[in-house]
Amino acid sequence: MKTQKTWFITGAGRGFGLNITEAVLKSGDNVVATVRKNPEALADRLGNNPNLHVVVLDTTDEIQAIKAAASGISKFGQIDVLVNNAGYGLLSAVEEATSKEVFDNFNVNVFGVLNVTRAILPYMREKRSGHLINISSIGGLSAYFGWGVYGASKFAIEGITEGLAMELAPLGIHATVVAPGFFRTDFLDQSSLTRTENVIEDYSETVGEMRKFATTANKKQPGDPEKLAAAFIKLAASENPPVHLPLGTDTLQRFREKTKKFEDDITNWYDTIVSTDHDDTKE
Repeated sequence: MKTQKTWFITGAGRGFGLNITEAVLKSGDNVVATVRKNPEALADRLGNNPNLHVVVLDTTDEIQAIKAAASGISKFGQIDVLVNNAGYGLLSAVEEATSKEVFDNFNVNVFGVLNVTRAILPYMREKRSGHLINISSIGGLSAYFGWGVYGASKFAIEGITEGLAMELAPLGIHATVVAPGFFRTDFLDQSSLTRTENVIEDYSETVGEMRKFATTANKKQPGDPEKLAAAFIKLAASENPPVHLPLGTDTLQRFREKTKKFEDDITNWYDTIVSTDHDDTKE
């Protein structure tokens, strides 16, 4: 018999968050779904499901995150799965992005994830069980021009999750970072993607082409969001989940290309790499 779990999903009003929320409710589990505004609209959209509790949360507000976690515990008594999904893209050359644009992107994509994680983990530690799932990106595994800042925020999530996985394992809590490729969500819409006002013409052949691609590729991406949601259900049900889960053949191909190039660099620079240790460390 399936044991009912309670999920806490940020950014549940659209995109991956909505897809995952719908799949979880269909599976019979409870969901604490967070939105930045209009919680009633999401509840209505999902048929005012009794297993759904919608709360308002701006993840950059740590006090609000603590209150949202407490509200979920008050409603369902436990939180078994945390999905840190809330985030947005920044399409820009690294040099083009202003300090405020960079901070705002990291504030949501990284600091917001940390706020929610700190709010939820005390409840999981008390139970000595739970599964923390952070959503990264194909850009968090391998950089693209035009996505340097956004990708860096997702590289941070990769590293944070690896650290969490090691720290939480002795406490009976799992941590997984999911890196989706290009999926047909609203990620490339204006609602999820910010483009810098500052445009430097010298980057027209790289970032400029990426801007054109982002416009033409919208709604034509290879990934199926409903299949991604099904993968999350399987992931949360696993007794031995992975620390890293890339989703999509495009992500897998990109990562394998990166690791091959990395190995080539190591081969070509091996003598230099191993020459930098102190002499007294050598056998």
